[in-house]
Amino acid sequence: TSNGLFIDGPGNETALIFYPGGKVEYTAYLPLMNDIASCGIDCYLIEMPFNIAFLGANSADEIINNTNYSRYVIAGHSLGGIAASSYAHEHNISGLILLASYPTEEIKVPVLSIYGSNDGVLKLNDYNNAKSFYKANFTEIIINGGNHAQFGNYGNQSGDGIANITSENQRNQTVTAILNFIFNLKIY
Repeated sequence: TSNGLFIDGPGNETALIFYPGGKVEYTAYLPLMNDIASCGIDCYLIEMPFNIAFLGANSADEIINNTNYSRYVIAGHSLGGIAASSYAHEHNISGLILLASYPTEEIKVPVLSIYGSNDGVLKLNDYNNAKSFYKANFTEIIINGGNHAQFGNYGNQSGDGIANITSENQRNQTVTAILNFIFNLKIY
């Protein structure tokens, strides 16, 4: 697409719009998006200006305004998740998925939050304090042995904990959780 990549899955009811983590090349999330798309969810992986999601926080508008899905779910990793949650706060979407992230504003749609038990980057104090912003169904999954960087495919990240599971294992658990969340969403 003009602002990223479209990974066309066999389904056509739901679009997942993904905001990458800060300073991370968006293509690092292709393995995750490919796995989700192959299970029936069309995925839009957004290329952010200068690899900073806040500079393209309304990027989902182009996709939503030019397609016709029954459900739009926005997702993001780390700082991309904060930008995605800001979008969810302002717009009518079906759900929000946060990978090692949290909102800074009230969220009125169902939320899936996933992080790794060995994440050394996510500020757990801020994460836990942000739980008061969730005003709809909130599902939290902690991947035992997972870390911050293994949600993408970009190598080690400064300050991160060491994962005790493979990146494939973490990705598989993430995909399963995302699919369960999306397939159980109501269509708005």
